[in-house]
Amino acid sequence: MSTNKADSPVRWLTADEERAWRAYLRMVTAVQVRTARDLAAHGLSEPDYEVLSTLSERTDGTSTLREQAAKMGWSRSRLSRHATRMEARDLIRRAPDPADGRGCLLVLTATGWDTLREAAPTHLASVRRHLVDRLTPEELAALGRIAEKIADGP
Repeated sequence: MSTNKADSPVRWLTADEERAWRAYLRMVTAVQVRTARDLAAHGLSEPDYEVLSTLSERTDGTSTLREQAAKMGWSRSRLSRHATRMEARDLIRRAPDPADGRGCLLVLTATGWDTLREAAPTHLASVRRHLVDRLTPEELAALGRIAEKIADGP
């Protein structure tokens, strides 16, 4: 295989494409690290908050482990291990899934609801400080369109 870019079948990134890719990676990392640091004041990780907040969107605070794993882009085994740690802190509990004898439901506990209510203002302020308020309305709208386009892709 040739190492000469001109002779290669690989579509190498242009300087502008490379710059955009690297900037995107730095942005995602910076926002995640900063918001995670702010959530840590409540004893929560980003995945903890994701589980709690998505469960809270359900009327009964319940979701199947399978649905939750898909929503987070995690394997079921990874989420199951994480759920075990959250159960130990009484943030969630597991219940049998009546629709799937091998599956389980993740249920938001009263402690989980209270923790989420306490952490949500901090998380929202963090998202504002580290992302939303740093952009103009036009930039934010463009970011939203770009994010949807990428998320909806193959």
